Amino acid sequence: MPLVVLCGLPGSGKTRRAEELKAALSAEEASERRVFVVAEADLGAGGGDGVARAALRAEAERLLSRRDVVLVDSGAELKSFRYELYCLSKHAGTPHCVLLCPGGAARPDRPPLEPPDSRHRWDWPLFVAPADPAEPLPWPEIRAALFERRPPPPNQSTRSQPLQAAGFLHRLDRLTQDVLAALMAAQRNGAQPGQFVPLAVDGLSQAGGGEPPGLLLTRPVSLAELSRLRRQFLSYAKMHPGEGEGDLPQLGGMFLQYLGRNLQ
Repeated sequence: MPLVVLCGLPGSGKTRRAEELKAALSAEEASERRVFVVAEADLGAGGGDGVARAALRAEAERLLSRRDVVLVDSGAELKSFRYELYCLSKHAGTPHCVLLCPGGAARPDRPPLEPPDSRHRWDWPLFVAPADPAEPLPWPEIRAALFERRPPPPNQSTRSQPLQAAGFLHRLDRLTQDVLAALMAAQRNGAQPGQFVPLAVDGLSQAGGGEPPGLLLTRPVSLAELSRLRRQFLSYAKMHPGEGEGDLPQLGGMFLQYLGRNLQ
């Protein structure tokens, strides 16, 4: 079922509007849809940084289905993040829309607002909440966009891997599991932040100059955080079958780079 992306500055009323939408959806007669609100506060993530957006994206991806409705309440100031959510909806075969909440104020701990533009497919259909919080949302129009419109057709970037790649995906799944196990073992054995952790994992290629593959440990990391990043990477690999072209060592190196960028 559909994905609704709420966009606006802090204090613009996104949470209030999300609850208004949830109430309207839940009040429909004979509705068997479940309505989920995905918000940074509920995920224990804040500040609008990359980790928070990754947590929002992963939770939205987990909940998206052809039956239920997902409302993403935060983290959509950046158009790149709205595009990622749009791709998730295409991959799930479900419509989506963007609701802009005007007002609020910029904060130094949040990224600047990149206003949605209905000329972009990831920002369309676009609705603007009334500035007066007492005025209701344009519910009939939002409902029509969500339930009376066909979802966009999947394209090459959102199709899953072909079936013949199932064995390769299994090997990639195993490789990423082994990387996580090696990182956790290194921490248990005393690896400290600022230390390069070599990873003797089958399937990882050596770095340039014959250096062993590994990761610079910038801070302590938990298995839960590593597992979340691993799931996101595997989802990305399935949605972009052309990248890596079945080259397991290349994708293993991409996984290490992905961990390095997200564990700063």
